[in-house]
Amino acid sequence: MSTGEELLRTHGLRVTRPRLAVLEVLTGGGHLEVDEIARRVRSRLESVSTQAVYDVLGALSRAGLARRIEPAGSAARFEARVGDNHHHIVCRGCGAIADVDCAVGERPCLAPSESHGFALDEAEVTFWGLCPDCQGRRLADTA
Repeated sequence: MSTGEELLRTHGLRVTRPRLAVLEVLTGGGHLEVDEIARRVRSRLESVSTQAVYDVLGALSRAGLARRIEPAGSAARFEARVGDNHHHIVCRGCGAIADVDCAVGERPCLAPSESHGFALDEAEVTFWGLCPDCQGRRLADTA
């Protein structure tokens, strides 16, 4: 049995070819939009609809095998790095996304001034800036 099959079964999901293919794409790394995931899955399977990819991503996210992030002004993206409450840094120029380890300590990484009675278990932080490539382009444009 493959690792993907074990992961799906361990998390209570049926093993299907689309689920295995999407999981394989996600574990390849990155913060991928659904269209890119679907394109990569189609290179592994003969055919799979975009809706099927959305359905698989929903199931994987609910099971804790995928994480959905939605940077402001950007389409939803998915990644396989889950369970560590890491954060993200997004380039304002090109939209590149990189992981940033927990800002302070362990989950939820940040302590708000007021919890309003909530039992906190996660903090979602997005840092914004310019990646090195966009910084270089900006400098070249001003020179």
